[in-house]
Amino acid sequence: METDEGSTLIKPPPKDPNKAPIENVLEVTEMAVLGPDIFTNTRPQWHPPGARGIYGGSVIAQCLASAQKTVPDHFLVHSCHCYFLLAGSADVPILFHVERVRDGRSFATRTVQARQRGRCIFTTTISFTREGSGGEQQVRHATPLPEGVEPPPAEDWDGGPEHARMGPFQSRRIEVLRARDPEARPDERKARQWLRSRGTISAAGGHQAHLEALAYISDSYFIGTVSRVHRLWRFPFAPEEVPGLPAEVRRQVEELSEFEGMGSRVEDWVGRPSVGMLVSLDHSIYFHEPLRVRADDWMFTEMESPWSGDGRGVVLQRIFAKDGTLLATCVQEGVIRLKQDGGERAGKL
Repeated sequence: METDEGSTLIKPPPKDPNKAPIENVLEVTEMAVLGPDIFTNTRPQWHPPGARGIYGGSVIAQCLASAQKTVPDHFLVHSCHCYFLLAGSADVPILFHVERVRDGRSFATRTVQARQRGRCIFTTTISFTREGSGGEQQVRHATPLPEGVEPPPAEDWDGGPEHARMGPFQSRRIEVLRARDPEARPDERKARQWLRSRGTISAAGGHQAHLEALAYISDSYFIGTVSRVHRLWRFPFAPEEVPGLPAEVRRQVEELSEFEGMGSRVEDWVGRPSVGMLVSLDHSIYFHEPLRVRADDWMFTEMESPWSGDGRGVVLQRIFAKDGTLLATCVQEGVIRLKQDGGERAGKL
């Protein structure tokens, strides 16, 4: 909650009704009194239920927001490469330390460290390119929107699980292609979804606000793709225990299972392996068309996993605009450990 003591360095201001919810969530405040190019989270961070720490997408986006404040507006982010080092606490403010590594004619580079209690919990290197620096004649190609994509939801759509309706972005249920095909290899299955930020991103936020919103959204449901293509059980209780749960809890489990592309028939999961640990390690985003990103309009994502093994997995994600423009390509690696015999969690990081 916004009144949580200690979660921000200064008292959070009221939410700006002229901004989209995601703009308020990702706002950072410059702390010049502490030194040059130091920023902090303006509002408390979100700690998802059952997660080891705060939502990683918010740290990615706030690092980007901090870095963007140190480059001219005509320099556009084209890539960021991130590492999750420690679980972030929702009860402690984050300081974002920006280092101006290089300012060139066509490119600028920044590194950002997110620190809590003096310890680095997250680090990223972000590269910006000057708008129009590619010249008039260019080599161009782009992967098109995949075939067979369902149309985006209606503009007034507000579905999804009940818990998701309170967040700063909307997402339609995940579709896993060939999920029930026994002949399909995990690397052949793909997870598809439509997403967008809630409300209308303000003109004052500019293109930077749309890019920060895309960075925030890009971390949702990402590394979990490995569990979906392998059809792993992800709840903290066994499938056979679901019929004995209270009716309301059972309803929520079935609703969430359906939303995540697992289907609502929980009995189909009896005997399947269970996730013991699912944690992001790193995250890269390549922004292909930064000025065409409209995060408050429907965007289509397709995720696939080319490899998993040795307790890790890799996921590739493509993000398209509604008109088929390839906006960004993302890559994430994470820890994927199964519950071992006896049901214990598989080790520690």
